Amino acid sequence: MNPESNTAMPATSDAELSAIRAHYQDLIGFMPKRVDERVQLGLQTAPEMTTAIEALRAQLIDPKALDRKTSQLIAFAILLVNGSVAAENHAVAALRAGASIDELQAAAGIAFVFRGVPAINLSGECIAGALKKIQHD
Repeated sequence: MNPESNTAMPATSDAELSAIRAHYQDLIGFMPKRVDERVQLGLQTAPEMTTAIEALRAQLIDPKALDRKTSQLIAFAILLVNGSVAAENHAVAALRAGASIDELQAAAGIAFVFRGVPAINLSGECIAGALKKIQHD
């Protein structure tokens, strides 16, 4: 619903939302709640920006030059360095793409080099959370 006009999203926004959700489903098996809320609001208030951002994100997060497992391990490590709990979602994606726990731990070790104990602490939470999500997948 558009908060100002109190009307439903246009059909094109519904189709765009479905396509965006399908990409997240393919990548990690679900669309994170925070991302879903951001995308829904964006499609209502700034649809061109939202679809452009999501199209670019989809292209960059799954580059043709890297296999999905590698790109998700990189994303996992970067997010650990940034202290982002979204690292868990990329751990899920890496596991779904065939990464092992040892590979996630290796990526966490690289993050440790650049961020230290906070990154390695977060990695434990994220890997444990990812394993729980994979078991329910």
